Amino acid sequence: MRFAAFADIHGNALALKAVLDDMHTLGIRQAVNLGDVFSGPLDAAATAALLQERDIPTIRGNHDRYLIEQNRADMGPSDQVAFDQLGPAQFEWIAGLPPTRTVFDEVFLCHGTPSSDGTYWLDRISDTGVPRPATLDEVRAEAKGIDAPVILCAHTHIPRSVRLPDGRLIVNPGSIGCPAYDDDLPVYHHMQTGTPDASYAILEKAGAGWRVTFRNVPYDNQSASDMAARRGRPDWARALSTGWFEA
Repeated sequence: MRFAAFADIHGNALALKAVLDDMHTLGIRQAVNLGDVFSGPLDAAATAALLQERDIPTIRGNHDRYLIEQNRADMGPSDQVAFDQLGPAQFEWIAGLPPTRTVFDEVFLCHGTPSSDGTYWLDRISDTGVPRPATLDEVRAEAKGIDAPVILCAHTHIPRSVRLPDGRLIVNPGSIGCPAYDDDLPVYHHMQTGTPDASYAILEKAGAGWRVTFRNVPYDNQSASDMAARRGRPDWARALSTGWFEA
């Protein structure tokens, strides 16, 4: 069995199209989507159109949740752009997404952790705002009670995999559409991949168990960067152009 896992599109239809094309070239017909589909200063409407053509199991990310739980005036600027581009059918689709689900009988999906769509799992932030990989004890604590041999998460935008001593494989496929960003919680920090490429992962079940391959897909990221710049988001423009948040 082989399938693709992707997440954190954030309205970047150009990057999503490149990943879908890459999957087609590789002959991958199944995929899962780990949420944060639309919010960003880009093209939520085109992103929705691409996904509507395909039946991809999807869960709700924290920014998807904001789009249906918050008033527009209370939303962040990225959520507001997406809110203005989407219609009733898309909001109904978001409202129907579960926060977690199990697919293919043995693959568990969540956005942040199994219990929180807004918590980092495979990464942690120090008191001084420096990201670091989570320790084994930190990772294992969040996996308690999840018996699936493969657990997929997202939210940090950083591709990473951890295999627990009991054999369970936890994978974050990275972000299709947003390679770097900043956040105020738990303290101010920024996450950055250092590449503008779209990121996703391929999971394959072989004789010895599940294995993961990470894919970086080049695309017309400068056009996405220019779109963000036109919408008054130099932070996004820089991240989309370079893969770095810092100047």
